[in-house]
Amino acid sequence: MSGHRRYTSRQVAAMAGVPMYRARRLWRALGFANVPDDAVEFTQADVEALKTLVGMVTAGAYDDDHLLLMTRSLGSYTARLAESQAELGAEALATAGVPLAERGAAWRGRAAWVLPDLEKLLIYSWRRHLASAAGRLVDQESNAVRLAVGFADLVGFTRLSRQISEGELAGLVERFEGRSADVIASSGGRLVKTLGDSVLFVTDTAHESAEIALRLLEVHGRTRGMPALRVGLAIGQVIGRMGDVFGAPVNLASRLTALAEAGSVLADQSMAEALADDAAFTLRSGERVTVRGVGEVTPFVIRRRRRTA
Repeated sequence: MSGHRRYTSRQVAAMAGVPMYRARRLWRALGFANVPDDAVEFTQADVEALKTLVGMVTAGAYDDDHLLLMTRSLGSYTARLAESQAELGAEALATAGVPLAERGAAWRGRAAWVLPDLEKLLIYSWRRHLASAAGRLVDQESNAVRLAVGFADLVGFTRLSRQISEGELAGLVERFEGRSADVIASSGGRLVKTLGDSVLFVTDTAHESAEIALRLLEVHGRTRGMPALRVGLAIGQVIGRMGDVFGAPVNLASRLTALAEAGSVLADQSMAEALADDAAFTLRSGERVTVRGVGEVTPFVIRRRRRTA
């Protein structure tokens, strides 16, 4: 934290010029637990962070509600990032054979070496992603936009997780998430979130979504030991909020995934209509089914069209 712990929470609030309840509200929004009033747990960095947050409201950059939303988003994503980086650091020390009793000191040495570069990369990556997101969103009239939504799910993952070791399970999840992210990004999609055995992605067009779905099947199908994959696709009005997406197409894509057979891509009728004239794919309609929370749906199986000589 680039400083020694020297302040209590009340002192930090007083130095930032805000009431204690407001300081705690922002602290919790960042994902940190409350600490006793008399606990000396805070550094000058905590004071500066609180001043910065309050200053954003004073300057008019955010109102109180949007400040909390931004702070929660920042805390949530950086917590996950920090957790993954700490895991990698701990694994590196274990792999290097550092005794458990010496890992605290070794970790501090590693942090002093690695953190400056990670800090630069974090800012670089965030700015580039922000530029991309702003380019998409700045001209939208509302948070609702027509998108194609894909939900990919590993078949039998829960059963498999009981049959393999923890290390094998972690490796499988890392391969699935990493290769899925590569396929989605390289094909023009946006990865919304990963859930261990599944991924949620969105694209601007039906073609991109179908291409990603089939590529995911192909890539993971070539991966030794990877369970079969199934994908559900839907298209329609989606609401974007704090990096996540909501709406009927999201729910429908998830439901279609549960209906899809292993190694297949199942799409809703709107997606099929959008792909009707697309020479890259073939569509086969299935029997009309009742989908929980959605109603009656006619699913379509999407396959890649075979090239003729």
